[in-house]
Amino acid sequence: MDKQLKRMATMQRIQTTGLEIFYQKGYFNTSIDDILKELSLSKGAFYYHFQSKEEYFISIVQNLLFRKVYSSLIEPIEGQEDPLNKIVACFDDALETAEHNFLDYGFVLSNFITEFNGKNPDIMNYLQDILKVWEVNLVTALQKGKTDGYVDRHIDSEAVATYLISSYIGIRTLMVEGNSKMLRYKYIQQLRQYFKLIEYKEPA
Repeated sequence: MDKQLKRMATMQRIQTTGLEIFYQKGYFNTSIDDILKELSLSKGAFYYHFQSKEEYFISIVQNLLFRKVYSSLIEPIEGQEDPLNKIVACFDDALETAEHNFLDYGFVLSNFITEFNGKNPDIMNYLQDILKVWEVNLVTALQKGKTDGYVDRHIDSEAVATYLISSYIGIRTLMVEGNSKMLRYKYIQQLRQYFKLIEYKEPA
């Protein structure tokens, strides 16, 4: 059992460090040697766990990246009442976390989607799967909001979900080089205004 726990701890360390390096430098600008140097790991030890750099990256996407996106952008609104307010709070919390990240290189999922687009269909599928889970979660929350009387029944939930994802990715990109605090504030204010337009209103 101790050996199994030790192996799990090693894998966690290797994957966590790998995600940090790939996030900062990009996948194609990162070599196996860069990873080994950062981890103080031998090639033999690395290839004991992974057959290739691609397999290593996929394991990071499946284990760490999915969990990261899920915990910050999906779980907080899953099954909740009053989805519009929950989405605002969720986005604001995630943006505040990014605002205080002094090594901010943008939204990690969209960075990788941009990097792999047209270059590696297999990895793109894994990344797109995370995006789809996020989209389905938003659509489900909005549909529930319609049923529960929080969201106008005439809105197109899929279109709103697409808008929310694309606007979130956009503001995260702008925050890298701009005044992140002000950008976050303006974005959240406008999001609240938009949600006022699509919330359910009692008939006059």
